[in-house]
Parts: sequence; structure tokens; C-alpha cells
Amino acid sequence: MIAVNPERFLENLHRLRAFGAAGVGRGVVRPAFSAADIAARDWLAGEMRAAGLTPQFDPVGSLFGLAEGRSVLVGSHSDSQPEGGWLDGALGVIAGLEIARASHEAGGPPVSVVSFQDEEGRFGVTTGSAIWAGNLSLEEADRLTDRDGVTFAGARAAMAHLVGDFVDSARFTGFFEMHIEQGPWLYEAGEAVGVVTDIVGIRDMRITLEGEQNHAGTTPMHRRRDAFQGLARFNTLLNERLRNVVTPQTVWTIGHVRLHPDAHSIVPGRATFSMQWRDGDADRLGRMEAIIRTTAQDVAQEMGLRVTFGDLLGLEPVAMDARLRDALCQSAEAHAPGRWRRMPSGALHDATNVARLLPTAMLFVPSIDGISHAFAEDTAETDLVAGLKVLAEAVARAA
Repeated sequence: MIAVNPERFLENLHRLRAFGAAGVGRGVVRPAFSAADIAARDWLAGEMRAAGLTPQFDPVGSLFGLAEGRSVLVGSHSDSQPEGGWLDGALGVIAGLEIARASHEAGGPPVSVVSFQDEEGRFGVTTGSAIWAGNLSLEEADRLTDRDGVTFAGARAAMAHLVGDFVDSARFTGFFEMHIEQGPWLYEAGEAVGVVTDIVGIRDMRITLEGEQNHAGTTPMHRRRDAFQGLARFNTLLNERLRNVVTPQTVWTIGHVRLHPDAHSIVPGRATFSMQWRDGDADRLGRMEAIIRTTAQDVAQEMGLRVTFGDLLGLEPVAMDARLRDALCQSAEAHAPGRWRRMPSGALHDATNVARLLPTAMLFVPSIDGISHAFAEDTAETDLVAGLKVLAEAVARAA
């Protein structure tokens, strides 16, 4: 058992929120490599040192607080969405810091901490942990750009005075990540924690429908080859065709819609959009891809359009380690008997990448009204503390 200090844990959560605090409620603006992000990481390094750990930044700005010898690794990320909340990622980092500090003070098992860089995808998908795990080379990452055209190489240069070598994953025996659920299930059920069984896989690609640009006032409806009408038809038809393939946990989303020339008085000749879908079953993801492609082709033929597909991107579903997951389950039953569940994660996390290197497990706490990636994101402090205690005992069991 690791006897954590809930008051110190909550105080440090609030102190971290001060870096980039914005908006109403407990909002945060702390994108990767921003001044607020770098200042927060510098503060975290000092807290790690005070907790008896050795702070080390890797070449991309991920910050490790290293215990002596082999240790359990606990953490998440401390960067935020362009408009985010105070807990997304930060919760896992501060929970790890408190568990490592409490264990060190009591002469308990060695616990290390990590805050991965750019989990929120300013440049890619869970960029810092993807590089550390070998899912993405540093050379490839350096060519990535954000929405303003800034390169990853250019952004990480702002931390050049802090960074050192990559940390060898062999010094860790396993990885735990605690996170807000970012969904409504635990909150609506009045449950304290969720033990993650697996993290869904994700697929993402761009689709372009091309028709005929023409005058909006003089082109009769029956003569139009309207690319946006093709997109609308695609969306309706896709929902119908997926109905008997998906589960209640399966999701799919159309985004980044760009019309050309995007003018009031012009029939759009081109519609480009992103198509993303997520599920915990790789076979189902493949079947969904086939339906998406066929549906787009059918709509194009029906409406006199041309369809092209961009590269298919994504990550495979990842199952959590059975031993570490069971440690979380036993701890959850001890601290919240009858008020916890096993559940999948519909969002991507750094744990997806770390699982390639280490036995990995995740724990969720409720999100009020299921809100995340927004200034309104929040969790009751009693639930935060309950999650911390469940995680601390699981780390002790695993160690």
C-alpha cells in the first residue's frame, strides 16, 4: 500500500492548471511547445526533483522523472487542446507524481513518472509517445506541420536548452495511465472508476468528391453536379449501411469539410472531407472501410461525380496487460466496491504506443456530463481522489 496525500495531489493539480489557465471554469490553453507548456514542464521537473526523482527531457520534450533502478512508470501528458480542460492528461501526470513522491517518502517501491509531449496532436497522433515507442521516427516527425505551417522540428527547437537523450524503456517494468473518461458512462451510472480493457483502433482518411462548379442562380437543380449534395447523400447512405455492422461503442465522424470555391453564388465543384472511424475490433474496422469506400463510389456514380481517396492512416486496437489490469480491478473493488466497471477506451491515449514496449494498463475517473476537450471539462474532487487511491494500490500490487 502506498499512502498518498490527497491534499498535496489536488494542490499540484491546481498549480499545473495555472500554466495556461484560460476561459471560464477551469479551462486551459497549453498546446505542445507553447510558452505555457514549456513553463509547465520546467515546473514539473522541479517537482520531480523534490520528489526524489531525476528529471530528464528526451529529444522531443517528453519529461521523465526517473527513480533509481528498475521501476513502474506512471503518467500521461501535460499539453492541452487549443481550448481544453484542466484534467485531460494532467491528471495522470500529477497522480504519478504524487504516487512516486509518497512511495519515496515511505521507502516503498520505486515509481517513475512521465509527461509525454504533444499527445493532443498539434503535429501528429500522440506524437511524443509514438516516437519513444518506435511507432514514428524522429526524422518523419520533424517533417510534420501544424495548422499554421510550423514544423515539429522548428517547434521543438524552443526546448533545445532542456533536452537530453531518449530514456531506455528497459528500466521500466510496466506502465499505468490514469485519465478522465471523456465520456458519459461512469458519470451517468454514478460509478467511481473504470478499468480499461482495451483502447480502440482508429482509421482516418481524406475523401474528395468532384462535380461541376457552376452559377448558383442559373443552373437548374436537375442539371447540377453539386459536390456538397454528394457529401450529404454519402453521409445519409453511410449511416444506413453501417447500421447492421457496428456496435453501440463504434463511432464514425465526418470533419474538416472544405468546399471549393466556397462562395454564396457558386455551385460547389469540389468537397474534401475527413472520414474517421473507431472500434475495438480490427476486423470490423476493415469491414467499415470497405463500406465507406463502396458508398462513396456509389454516390459518385449516382450523382455524376468523381471520387478520390487519400492515404489511410490509423492505429490498431490495443488490449491492456492482464496482470496490471487485474491489479487495477482488485484495487477498484477494495476502494469502490460495486461502483466500478471494466470498459473500453474510445479515445486514443499514450498507452496505445507504450503498450508496444511495456505491459500497460489504464484507469478512468468520471467526467461530469461526459464533457472533455472544452473549458467546461471537470471531475468531482472526490472522484479524483478515489482514482488516485485505486491507482496507488494497483501500482503497489504491480511493483
